Amino acid sequence: MRFLVPICFFAFPALADTPMSAAEFEAHTQGKILTYGADGQNYGVEEYLPNRRVRWSFLDGKCKEGVWYQEGQHICFIYEDDFEPQCWLFFNENGRLGAVFASGDTPTELYETQQTDEMLCLGPEVGV
Repeated sequence: MRFLVPICFFAFPALADTPMSAAEFEAHTQGKILTYGADGQNYGVEEYLPNRRVRWSFLDGKCKEGVWYQEGQHICFIYEDDFEPQCWLFFNENGRLGAVFASGDTPTELYETQQTDEMLCLGPEVGV
């Protein structure tokens, strides 16, 4: 187990920094639409609305509403389609967000790639 700690620091260099507080996270995100990337690819986009509400999309036009809150050092999100908290550690990486997924077994690291002015959300699917 001792050998995993150095490997984690190399895999997630942001862990060496101090995670952002809720106030820092809110100051960075409030009123913005941010695109996130992972492994050199676009991953998703999130709009940060008043009262810690959010709107997320995996860039497929399907958007889901949610809220965020602080739990310890984590910023956690709950979305309308899944009430299981999705908790992240957020870091300021030279003025952009870096995030490490702290819920679940699969390590995921995201980074802010750009700020945009609009987000594509298609209407609900209508079937016969």
